Amino acid sequence: MEYRTLGRTGLDVSVVALGCEGFVQKSAGELKSDLDYAIDRGVNFMDIYSPNPELRSRIGTALAGRRHDFIIQGHLCTTWENDQYLRTRDPEKTEASFLRQLEQLRTDYLDVGMIHYVDAEEDFRRVFEGPLFRIARRLRSEGRIRAIGMSSHNPRVARMAVETGEVEVLMFSINPCYDLQPAGEEVDALWAETSYARPLHNIDPDRERLYELCARTGTGIDVMKVYGGGDLLRDDLSPFGRALTPVQCIDYALARHGVAAVMAGCRSRDELDAALAWCDAAPAERNYAEVLAGLDRFSWQGHCMYCGHCAPCTARNGARTLQAPEPPRLRLRGVPPLREPLPLRRGDRGVDARRGTAFRNVTRRGAPERENAGTRRAVRMPGEVRTAPDARRKTTV
Repeated sequence: MEYRTLGRTGLDVSVVALGCEGFVQKSAGELKSDLDYAIDRGVNFMDIYSPNPELRSRIGTALAGRRHDFIIQGHLCTTWENDQYLRTRDPEKTEASFLRQLEQLRTDYLDVGMIHYVDAEEDFRRVFEGPLFRIARRLRSEGRIRAIGMSSHNPRVARMAVETGEVEVLMFSINPCYDLQPAGEEVDALWAETSYARPLHNIDPDRERLYELCARTGTGIDVMKVYGGGDLLRDDLSPFGRALTPVQCIDYALARHGVAAVMAGCRSRDELDAALAWCDAAPAERNYAEVLAGLDRFSWQGHCMYCGHCAPCTARNGARTLQAPEPPRLRLRGVPPLREPLPLRRGDRGVDARRGTAFRNVTRRGAPERENAGTRRAVRMPGEVRTAPDARRKTTV
């Protein structure tokens, strides 16, 4: 398993992480068995967006005695009403659901408190300029949330969140299809057939600028919708008319600037194995560019896809130059642009030509350069990775 630092949080997360939707219908025993299986293979990160009380309680039971070895991303602004999930903007419901979440998960804190599903600019202002964001900040100051995050499908709204300087983690939908689409507030447009009826060329500029901004400001990205709801895995459903493998989808997402982890929704042991296969996959198996080449209506001609096929990259410093971000809009706490490249530190060093970020591989054991090399809160530069020697072979970016 490969580990990357989740932006400026200092958390080392497994690049293959878990979404919670695959566990909803499982019994307590089945959930624990699958979670044990994932943990034994190096997974240490999970997103729990669902407020389903049975699911939360079963996860809490499964993690009993090892909570501090596992990184939990829970959500604010979700509640459980009439036996179903509901997104809410009610401050009292938000806080009550959060407190129940801690109780059900048998923990007194969340590593990441994710403000749930903000796609519209009006909704963004309502959340960030009102009581909901004050609740998130207070919970962080009390230590019940270690880092504030936000989930979104709209790159413009996501950028607004990053520019506040308060959001440390962004949960964002990334895959080759969605990256072609312009920014918008209607999430359904991302998978609507009409959205792919016309020719589309290159990654949408708003999306690319978002990824670059996250990389430069140390805002960690964890990815949802990596398979496009499963459509990208089938010839008959993919807008490309060609199926990608889970390994290729995951590799595409991990090649974007700022991305630390992919939340894979796995309903079965086979689906979990298909996601974990990325860890041992050969370059040819990860090669998503070959599948995307020669399409009639879609192209990336003259645009870097970070597939690594032209490595060593001919651009300066192994990756194309990134522009400094614009000044923050809301000025809740300004994020100064990084105008100088981040320095590489001592040890085994390199540059990931696909993402333009520095990395270093170390192991959980036998890291002589410092005593705390095995702790998951050790501070590392964004993009730096670790590998677990017992679960998977040592891999490099």
